[in-house]
Amino acid sequence: MPRVQEIVEIWSGEAGEPERLVWRSRRFRVTDMPTPLVGPCDCPLVGPCDWWSPFSEHDVSPGRVPLEISGWRFQASADDGETHVFDVAYDGARWQVLRVYD
Repeated sequence: MPRVQEIVEIWSGEAGEPERLVWRSRRFRVTDMPTPLVGPCDCPLVGPCDWWSPFSEHDVSPGRVPLEISGWRFQASADDGETHVFDVAYDGARWQVLRVYD
């Protein structure tokens, strides 16, 4: 599947997961549980938050290290029923669609 790399607008929930997006001037609502992505060559798009680095040597049990998620895969549908699976990533300034599966 070729990479698309189109700019999109994404609205997220309180936990940061995508809830809806506008792609090619159409609004889609997320209709499944978004999954954090792993990037090309298994480069993670999920990792510890930068601010956590000074504390990385400390034991955080029973909690977990705070994560920064910069990519997601999810299914989304338009009002007319058109449905796709989207891979999206945040480049620090904007969201991009990486791949679209029909």
